[in-house]
Amino acid sequence: MKFKDHFSGHAGDYARYRPDYPDVLFEFLAKSAKAHELAWDCGTGNGQAALGLAGYFDRVIATDPSQAQIRNAVRHKKIEYFAAPAEQTEIPSRSVDLITVAQALHWFRFDAFYQEASRVLKPDGLLAVWCYGLSRINPDVDKVVHHYYKNIVGPYWPAERHYIDEKYRTIPFPFLELPTPEFYMKAEWNMNDMIGYLHTWSATQRCQRKNEQNPIDIVRRALARAWGPETAQQTVRWPIYLRLGRMIPEAKS
Repeated sequence: MKFKDHFSGHAGDYARYRPDYPDVLFEFLAKSAKAHELAWDCGTGNGQAALGLAGYFDRVIATDPSQAQIRNAVRHKKIEYFAAPAEQTEIPSRSVDLITVAQALHWFRFDAFYQEASRVLKPDGLLAVWCYGLSRINPDVDKVVHHYYKNIVGPYWPAERHYIDEKYRTIPFPFLELPTPEFYMKAEWNMNDMIGYLHTWSATQRCQRKNEQNPIDIVRRALARAWGPETAQQTVRWPIYLRLGRMIPEAKS
């Protein structure tokens, strides 16, 4: 089964520069789950969400269709990594207490994935999917990053990116949706960290391949002016847009 692979070519940078999800998110998900025997992190990438789940579940299965991402994933004694598409796995039926999909659902074939999720979830299991928005630092830096996002590499984003801009609210979600609190990611970065992060964007990679130059160079001076000394640490925040649901009970005949 083919998949749209936008990250294998820079999986090492992806693992280094992508921000970590907050522990309070996994604490909330664990409290929402009725059991904690097995979690499945689907589209795990470098294993960030899987690692967060490992603190609350006895076992974590983490899958990604990219072998390169799996090779760069963070190892943990509770986590079992497998290369597999989201829509077809060998996970036993009705065995999973919680499925998580972090910043990956927009790449999936929705109907096929939901069918697989419904197969592997326990009757009272949960599905949690989330994405995160543009970084927020300060008005000057944010203006440069937004310009880069929309005007410099905007034409190079894959079509599925619009689901993130729409905070995942326009993605079909055939589960009984539950209320969730607000979460955000946080990091302390210097300017080189920020540039490394921008370089992991799939739009940056596509733009660079097509034009044979690094598009970040176009905004580097403006970013430097807004940032200040490149070694200065800035607090970077990303809003998380979470959807949480249980399977809709089957109607009794």
